[in-house]
Amino acid sequence: MANVSDIRNGLMIEFKSGIYEIVEFLHVKPGKGAAFVRTKMRNVQTGKVLENTFRDKDVLVEVRVEKQKKQYLYRDGDYLYLMDNETFEQEPVSINVFGEKFKFMTENIDVGLLVDGKGDVLGVDLPITVIQEIVEAEPNVKGNTASGGGKTAKTETGLVVTVPFFVEAGTKIKIDTRDGSYIERA
Repeated sequence: MANVSDIRNGLMIEFKSGIYEIVEFLHVKPGKGAAFVRTKMRNVQTGKVLENTFRDKDVLVEVRVEKQKKQYLYRDGDYLYLMDNETFEQEPVSINVFGEKFKFMTENIDVGLLVDGKGDVLGVDLPITVIQEIVEAEPNVKGNTASGGGKTAKTETGLVVTVPFFVEAGTKIKIDTRDGSYIERA
C-alpha cells in the first residue's frame, strides 16, 4: 500500500484492473481544499497512457516489479524464446505479452522484461532504436523527390514503415521503437 504523497516517477501501481507506471506527476496544494496529485500513467501491458487525479484520501496498491535483461532468440508458434545472458537459461514467453512490439524484435536483440513478484511477465521494454532490413518497398517514380513525403516499406519482421523515396529493398534502416518511425539508413 502507498499513500498519494508517495507518488514518484517509475512507481508501479495497480489501477483499474491493470498495472501502471507513473511517468509524470504534479503535487497540487490549492489555497482551499485538500491537496491532490495529477498523474500520467502508462499501462505496462498495453503501453497506453492515462491521465488521472488522485486525492489525498486515495490509497494506492504498489506493485513490486523487477526488470530482467534477456536476449530474444527465436519465435516458435505463439511463443518467443528469450535467454538470460548470465545463466543461459531459455524461457518461452507468450507473444501476447509483447503485443505489436514483437514486430520490432529481430534475433539476438536485448530486451528488458518487467516481471512481478510471482514471476509473471507483465511487459517488455525495447531499446529506443532497432535496425531492420527492408524486404519490400514501393518502386520509385521519377519526380517523387520534388513532392517530399515518403513511401511505405515492409521490414523483415513484417513492420510497415514510412521511408524516404530513396530507400529500396535490401536497405538496412534504423527505426524508433516508441512510434515506429524511420530515423536513418544504418
